Amino acid sequence: MVLRIVLTVLIVIGTIALVWVLWQPVTWIIIAVFVAVALAGPVNLLARVMPRPLAIALVYIGVLLVPIGISAAVMPPIVDQGVSFVNDLPSYVDDLQTEVQKNPKLDKLNADFGVTTELTRIAEDAPTRIGEAATIIRDFGSSLVSSLFAGLTIYILSIFMVARGRHWIDGLLSLRSGRESKAASIALDRIAGAVGNYIAGAAVQAVIAGLCAFIVLTILGVPFAGALAVLYALLDLIPLVGAFIAGGIILVVTLFTDFPTASIIWFIYASAYQSFENYVIQPQIHKRAVALEPFIVIVSVLFGATLFGVVGALLAIPAAAALQIGAQEWWRYRLGQQDAEPPTAAAASANS
Repeated sequence: MVLRIVLTVLIVIGTIALVWVLWQPVTWIIIAVFVAVALAGPVNLLARVMPRPLAIALVYIGVLLVPIGISAAVMPPIVDQGVSFVNDLPSYVDDLQTEVQKNPKLDKLNADFGVTTELTRIAEDAPTRIGEAATIIRDFGSSLVSSLFAGLTIYILSIFMVARGRHWIDGLLSLRSGRESKAASIALDRIAGAVGNYIAGAAVQAVIAGLCAFIVLTILGVPFAGALAVLYALLDLIPLVGAFIAGGIILVVTLFTDFPTASIIWFIYASAYQSFENYVIQPQIHKRAVALEPFIVIVSVLFGATLFGVVGALLAIPAAAALQIGAQEWWRYRLGQQDAEPPTAAAASANS
């Protein structure tokens, strides 16, 4: 007995150490699983009218074209308008300084802290620092290559999972008894449905947020509204805080566009939309897709973000949903197993 306990402890420690060493590829596999689950729905839908390999190819080509299309549409305006923004930054600061001087309270704060003076210095130095920015971007080349390699690896892994994942699962389930196999199959199907629904709902939510932001920014005349709207949509995928971060970034940009009117209008809009999204849109997604309590949502996002950063925050809610469904199905299986067991003890006592 002691030897068995020691061996069990050693195996657990060895497993934890192995996972720690291989954590990066393990993370890629986990992300690939979520990507595969999210894309399994569209693949299964297309597979009804065409061969499954062709359906997989079309879906993954579409996934590959989305970031390429976004980059092609957004990057040229970002570069052109970014250069124009740097060149026009001194005039923006002058306009800001003029508005500050018109307001006695703001003028006093400026006199105490020298905000506009510092902004003027930064604006005058900005054109000369473009070359330094290019050098910094070049220094991040290796990180960019690593990120591209990780993305390509996740992309290929998810293709294999969509193509062969069901066969692997069925093979593993066939090793267990009929009751256990059926219970595990039900749990996996529920998890796949919940994760797929959550990802689809989050994507729709991000698209709506981006379109609404684009309309408001265009009306306000904020420069590079398209790029800012895409940024807003992407950050909106991060639960709870993503839209807040994106709204703050855009608020800084509006300070240099028709200040203070554009800034006030954007602040009111962003605050109202954030409340509407948090209390109307997101609860509906969580209720229909993952059926998680708000407390569990917040705790899972905090844990995921603390442990794994942005990726952890993105995957925290579907992971929590998967754990909840797994626990529910396991408990349901245990109760069913107890009901199916013959009351041997009661029969024995009755016979005696």
